[in-house]
Amino acid sequence: MLARAHPRGQRGLILGYAGLGGLHRAAVAVFGRSGNRAGDAALIEIEGLTKRFGTFTAVDRVSFTVPRGEVLGFLGPNGAGKSTTMRMLAGFVTPTEGTARVAGFDVQTRPVQARRELGFLPEGAPTYPDMTVIGFLGFCAGVRGYHGAARNRRVEQALALTGLEPVAVQPVETLSKGFKRRVGLAQALLHDPPVLVLDEPTDGLDPNQKHEVRTLIRRMAPEKAIVISTHILEEVDAVCTRAIVIAAGRIVADDTPAALERLHPSGRLDDVFRALTTKQAA
Repeated sequence: MLARAHPRGQRGLILGYAGLGGLHRAAVAVFGRSGNRAGDAALIEIEGLTKRFGTFTAVDRVSFTVPRGEVLGFLGPNGAGKSTTMRMLAGFVTPTEGTARVAGFDVQTRPVQARRELGFLPEGAPTYPDMTVIGFLGFCAGVRGYHGAARNRRVEQALALTGLEPVAVQPVETLSKGFKRRVGLAQALLHDPPVLVLDEPTDGLDPNQKHEVRTLIRRMAPEKAIVISTHILEEVDAVCTRAIVIAAGRIVADDTPAALERLHPSGRLDDVFRALTTKQAA
């Protein structure tokens, strides 16, 4: 049985570990450690977050905090509850239990204030396909309250940051999957929020585009709290300073990528990931 999430403000790791012969239920090791850097208030606070769909529990009492300057990789296999957790944090799904706060604002009781502080790239990143890229971003900037020169400046900055300038006047529907993903990322960055929640930010990108997006994330990291939801383990090694692994809706590990890698004799994060998220050896 998977362990419960750490109390608020604690981080470390929880691992059901088995030897080289296979996976089984075993001793659970917990290494507590402060989740916040000294002097840094958490910009993301999740406490006991739970989501049930009928009798199915998609997310089960998830708790963690993220301070400014941290890039958190939120890892799990398909169906683990990653996207549901991100949608609850962004205020698009109502939790069954628990709370989520962005920059101190509860996403349920103060949703407008919370969303002002949040840039969200959802899975699929829906857009208006008949709009041009620059038209869509201008529309998003207007919705966020920017007009005139301020709106133009925000759009120009977002285009430059995400490398969309060459396709700025093309309709979104004519773009490749990778460019469409970058349009979604651009709208998340428009208002320069202190919190970014990115669901599969490099999905559909070619290797060069992935490198550019990861470089951008690293550049923004010191001034923001960033959560990257992914099942791509190379993403964690490339940009994350911390990793949480979720399986069957529960947190099963929380530590730095380097510390997680040391938990398996191979020193490979993918082996640790399999040990944490599968009940039996293949």
